[in-house]
Amino acid sequence: MKSILYGVTTDVSLVFYTGHAKALKAAGFETAFVTAPGAFSQQFAHSEGVTVFAVPMRRPPSIVSDLCAFLKLVGVIRKVRPDLTNFGTPKAGLLGNLAAFFCRVPHRIYTLHGLRLETATGWNRWMLAICEKIACGCAHQVVCVSPSLRERAIELELVKLEKTIVPARGTCNGIEVERFSPLPMNVARSEQIRKTVSLSPGVPVLGFVGRLTRDKGICELFEAFRALRRQRQQLHLLLVGDFEASDPVPRTVRDAIEQHPAIIRTGFVADASPYYHLMDLVAVPTYREGFSLVSIEAQAAGIPVVITEATGIVDSVLVGKSGLIVPVGDIPALVNAIGSLLDDPLRRAAMGQAGQEWVSQEFAGDKVRAVVVNEYDRLLRGTPTTDRCQAAQSGWQRAAKRGLDLTVLALSLPLLLPLLAIIALVIRVSMGAPILFRQQRPGRDARPFTLLKFRTMTDDRYANGNPLPDAQRLPRLGHFLRNTSLDELPELWNVLTGEMTLVGPRPLLMQYLERYTRGQARRHLVRPGITGWAQINGRNAISWEEKFALDTWYVDHWNLILDFRILVATLWYVLRRENVSHTGHATMPEFFSNPGGCEARYKAGVLQ
Repeated sequence: MKSILYGVTTDVSLVFYTGHAKALKAAGFETAFVTAPGAFSQQFAHSEGVTVFAVPMRRPPSIVSDLCAFLKLVGVIRKVRPDLTNFGTPKAGLLGNLAAFFCRVPHRIYTLHGLRLETATGWNRWMLAICEKIACGCAHQVVCVSPSLRERAIELELVKLEKTIVPARGTCNGIEVERFSPLPMNVARSEQIRKTVSLSPGVPVLGFVGRLTRDKGICELFEAFRALRRQRQQLHLLLVGDFEASDPVPRTVRDAIEQHPAIIRTGFVADASPYYHLMDLVAVPTYREGFSLVSIEAQAAGIPVVITEATGIVDSVLVGKSGLIVPVGDIPALVNAIGSLLDDPLRRAAMGQAGQEWVSQEFAGDKVRAVVVNEYDRLLRGTPTTDRCQAAQSGWQRAAKRGLDLTVLALSLPLLLPLLAIIALVIRVSMGAPILFRQQRPGRDARPFTLLKFRTMTDDRYANGNPLPDAQRLPRLGHFLRNTSLDELPELWNVLTGEMTLVGPRPLLMQYLERYTRGQARRHLVRPGITGWAQINGRNAISWEEKFALDTWYVDHWNLILDFRILVATLWYVLRRENVSHTGHATMPEFFSNPGGCEARYKAGVLQ
């Protein structure tokens, strides 16, 4: 069993990895954690069923205490002898990765949760930058918890592009959506809390969850609340969190918050999930962030959010659909955004619904962890990102795969030719010409080829010439062909010419190439297929990230027996007509992620 050692500075940060150990254990990994001693570490060890090693680490720099912590981390690593380490948060990231480098751990990961240096100045900023460069330099791979955080780290020359990845759409663990959703039992818990905080039913509530610090924008939030309350006398501000000495707000602001009759402070709470249901709107006017769990937790609860244009948090909302975005430090803009939503309950409800659907689709914990586990599996198998999968599909094995394709074609084409002719005739009579749909798709090594399919959509358009939505251009015949996968039969010609194979990752759109993460782009290391591992494990009913995780798993685990299993399973799935379309779409929604990512990787030589 492979072993993984995680490390964070304080035990509170272990919350980032709730559910991680169980998912890794199910995948065959043994997991241990190291952090500063604290009450939550014991609770975490019990709930996750893992060992948590206590190593005192202080956030402020201290030569003596930091040296002691480094030596103790070296001792833990030598005791555990992990195959992979993953250290995150500034102090643990620096000392842990130095210790892992010193102990020559074979696979070292640094999880970048945010950049404190963004709001630092002078000597402090310079020192933080040096520490980040050392932590990144000691790691084999840097996991950035959001796309914009990765872009910022590269822009500051802390790490090179080819060394970074972003799990799924962001975060390192996702969230347990059901815990925050407005289910009756969750709402009932919140109503009990309403009584304890003396919050009257029906009053409008602006909410904030997190540390009450300067970098979190508490000063701006307080000023915005005072301005909003002048026009809305019943408005209350609910602050779930507490002040911190490490980044204090001015004493005058703190005193005003503590004395204001319409501001409710709960202090730090063990579980913030029920508090979201007391809020009409959540504001996070932060100056910097790694991602923003608060933003996606609020959306999972059906609550719209107002955020700032800060690194990390910009990736946590569908702007205009599940929340609004304002410039950092702009109090008038913050007032206008919050006020517009407070005054429009219908818009808030629509945004809440959109946010729930988006977070469930993109940030559910099991989906994010599946991507992480897949990446660990790839690293521990020793499959480099830049290899061409020669270990899996080279020499006689590649010839055998081609032989399987040609054998199946030789046996099936005589039987399928009459069916192909009938389908072509029906399409010609019902929808007219053309019979075939032709489109450029990326093949092996992302080289374009012309994909052939039976036409399933009409050419109906609006008066301005733009095509109608896919669902409106899909007639009964087209729906039947897609449901039965008969529209895919012309791709047998692509298999015959060697542009495709029977089993492999499905060829997607050319414009997706520049949106892939480095890991996702590995699906193009092999020829695309008519069917694949993702097609028999959810097809279009799963998220894009799950599809790509399954595709890259296939790239790493390919063999002829697996291909045969997939072919047999495909026949069963076609007969049952399962998972043909994604919820609310004719097939799948368009894939949007990591703009500019793959094009830059081609230039960097990650894919040749």
